[in-house]
Amino acid sequence: MRTSTVYAFTRLAYCGLIFSAQATWCAAQQPLPRAASATRAYSREIGAAHRIALAAYEHGLPAPMEAPFHGERVRPPALSVAIAVHGQVVYAEAFGFADLEQRVPATTSTKFRIGSISKPLTAAALGLLEQHGRLDFDAPVRRYVPSFPDKGATVTVREVGGHLGGIRGYKPNEPESQSHYPSVDSSLSRFRDDSLVAQPGTRFVYSSYGFVLLSSVIEHTAGVPYLDFMRDSVFGVLGMTSTVPDDPSAIVPWRARWYDLQADGTYRNSEFADLSYKWAGGGFLSTPTDLVRFGAAMLHPGFLSAATLRVLETSQLTAAGKPTQYGIGWFVSDSTRFIKQRTIRHSGGAIGSTANLLLYPDYDIVVAWAQNDGQLNDNDLFGLVAPFIHGPARKGR
Repeated sequence: MRTSTVYAFTRLAYCGLIFSAQATWCAAQQPLPRAASATRAYSREIGAAHRIALAAYEHGLPAPMEAPFHGERVRPPALSVAIAVHGQVVYAEAFGFADLEQRVPATTSTKFRIGSISKPLTAAALGLLEQHGRLDFDAPVRRYVPSFPDKGATVTVREVGGHLGGIRGYKPNEPESQSHYPSVDSSLSRFRDDSLVAQPGTRFVYSSYGFVLLSSVIEHTAGVPYLDFMRDSVFGVLGMTSTVPDDPSAIVPWRARWYDLQADGTYRNSEFADLSYKWAGGGFLSTPTDLVRFGAAMLHPGFLSAATLRVLETSQLTAAGKPTQYGIGWFVSDSTRFIKQRTIRHSGGAIGSTANLLLYPDYDIVVAWAQNDGQLNDNDLFGLVAPFIHGPARKGR
């Protein structure tokens, strides 16, 4: 494993649930009801997941295959993981340092940039408005945002939410914004005058800007600012107290620092980025614990109706009838190369951070993790779910 001078004196620092019968939580992190009893029921599986997460941190994750790294393993500055089973957070743990300079240990309360996992959060807000009759998925986006220019073709909310609307993605080498956008509508200026890159419905074109447009749809439909709606109607209702916009000017308790891996194996601070241009597409901070809470709410009717969940979590089709493996805000598949189970998921990457959120509906399991490095391959962590699917505690459940 490549060891950097930064890590010459790094020791393991973690806080969360250990593989014991009792729950040991950071003081700032509260479990869901009955989490302690759920932890006891899954003590063996928690132990196995702990060992997987600890190995990923201690032995490092693979760096990019390209020179100069050639896939060598490097410790992430910090790694945080969480797992929920049957709606209960049974395991949460953090390793490493949220801030390398100040030697601040990561805890389960540390907030990471979650990048594109902001999209399923936004999709949940769309679902709320739709099931209350305030939004039609098949209506043109211009019905709700008439100031958005006519593109010469009808672009619907459903198409934009499924990356079938023809809204462009990032241009090659498009720089991150270092300017603050005071409103959602002002951030539309980055792409509003660009032509469609495909006719609506014909081709899957992944677009964070499409979700920026959808945040304007939410704002105009709900009659309140997008961030206020997310805070009050989504995060507040679901108990996601650690999910907030990554506002660089705000004092955000427990926010991590962001790092980029260098050619010599050391870390440097990531360049400054102001994510206000894409709150809905990739601008939120969260914790894995909050993310599995959210994921658990997306597996059963309650917060959203069964009909709405089916829309969000069912693959859309192109005009030619080809499945896109994307619903509205979620990738969906019958299996992945890591596990042969139906999976609803989204990953996220932002400057100096990566995250993953995976839902396994057949087992009622949700897994999430995040790290404050944007370059390391996190495939090793897909194994976190295996003990809960294949372990002895599954028998008779």
